[in-house]
Amino acid sequence: MVDGPLALPEAQWAELEAAYRMPARAYHHFGHVREVLAHYDEVARGPGWRQRREVWLAVLYHDAVYVPGRGDNEARSAELAREAVGRWLPEAGLDVARIEKLILLTARHGALAPGEVDHEAALFLDCDMAILGAPAERFDAYDAAIAREYRGHVPAVLYRVRRRAFLKGLLARERIFLSDFFHARLDAQARANLRRALSAKR
Repeated sequence: MVDGPLALPEAQWAELEAAYRMPARAYHHFGHVREVLAHYDEVARGPGWRQRREVWLAVLYHDAVYVPGRGDNEARSAELAREAVGRWLPEAGLDVARIEKLILLTARHGALAPGEVDHEAALFLDCDMAILGAPAERFDAYDAAIAREYRGHVPAVLYRVRRRAFLKGLLARERIFLSDFFHARLDAQARANLRRALSAKR
């Protein structure tokens, strides 16, 4: 359990944490959620959140369904979030459509420009992508963990081609991070990490 703007029932926490253990994950486990929540807290102390409860729940559920190589993980995670709110928090007055929309937007990481999402969605998406601007050793651990997750799900050659294309596409973008808050703090480190990773993948 983690502190947040809502008190979730213990059974809901147990169900959520169980979801993040299925299937076995090297990166997209609940530890990743905790890292994203740390960035959520940074935003709360800085620019702030307007729909802090909805964003918090979107963070909690955004990778609840994650099977490497599948294209419907985000949609299934959004649906799980909707069902959970209906079952556990029906009287909380939450904007469930907003929670779903934020989760669905994570399917478009690396394909969105700042003007294509609202200010709060930009901050939420950047919280999830902040790992790109982590210290070098942390980024390298993340990159290796993603490779482990895909092993056995996607042919190795195909994974390398797609991963390189994704990282190269990020590096080529004028803005890696959609919000000014994360752009100012993490852009330089993210570009250094991406260049190093691409060099190692030649």
